[in-house]
Amino acid sequence: MTDWVVELIDAGGYWGILLLMALENIFPPIPSELIMGIGGIRVGQGRMEMAPLLFAGTVGTVIGNYFWYWIGWKLGKERLRPLVRRFGRILTIEWKEVEMLNRLFHRHGEKIVFFFRFMPAFRTIVSLPAGLFHMGHGRFLVWTAIGALIWNIILAGSGMLLGSHFQKIDDYLGPAATATMGLVAIVYLWRLIRWRPN
Repeated sequence: MTDWVVELIDAGGYWGILLLMALENIFPPIPSELIMGIGGIRVGQGRMEMAPLLFAGTVGTVIGNYFWYWIGWKLGKERLRPLVRRFGRILTIEWKEVEMLNRLFHRHGEKIVFFFRFMPAFRTIVSLPAGLFHMGHGRFLVWTAIGALIWNIILAGSGMLLGSHFQKIDDYLGPAATATMGLVAIVYLWRLIRWRPN
């Protein structure tokens, strides 16, 4: 995967970064760490500038997240009701929990969207419930952009400072992402086994 990401960045420049970051948030297997890290390396080599790199990466992130937000918005909370009734056991969720999540997003949507930007796997998934529960478009876009910008600064800055050694970070980030997904699977299985409708 690394080779074609590098080729697209070198061929497309900032547009390549924007496209890859949008795709990364629609198809999460493409890692943002790799994209922005390579962008940071190119800044260190004098082949890119940091400000437009961060702008392109952040715009791409927001576009990718808005895709899932828009799907959630179009689906809407009420269309979930028959799905929850029919697949409640498989989803391990009841309607009262949907209502609780709805209230949570209305009260703390900005914090949820912002902090989930720094969590592997969840940073894209959070856009779907934000849309489902009709979090305001402006609020969603602003807090997604702020969280994405901070995350992109960290990644691009690391790439610029570490240079070719940046890819060693994947030795830590890869297992961390895998561990997170494993934890999610364990929690799901635990809920599935213990799930009892009220």
